[in-house]
Amino acid sequence: MSTEKIGFRMFLHPGQAEEYKRRHDAIWPELSALLKTSGVSDYSIYLDEEHHVLFATLRRTATHGMDALPAHPVMQRWWAYMGDIMRANPDGSPVVEPLPCMFHMD
Repeated sequence: MSTEKIGFRMFLHPGQAEEYKRRHDAIWPELSALLKTSGVSDYSIYLDEEHHVLFATLRRTATHGMDALPAHPVMQRWWAYMGDIMRANPDGSPVVEPLPCMFHMD
């Protein structure tokens, strides 16, 4: 099955790096399962500590279901859980900025 790799950034509130890591170290099994069944794999999030910017990459299948994730109750609960430590939109979703791939090497 073919996949595409995407990258994006999100924004952590200053002083929240340890809490962000703690929450992700204990990620809910139902959230992991939801992401996997939506076609998401190889998901990593990195932190630029100086600027409080989170950089994420993931792979998704050509038939991914990521567009349906915002309406899912588990995703809504996760956003509410994370909203106090990162920049969020009025609907509770994290502020996400897609990043274009400038270079890739297999």
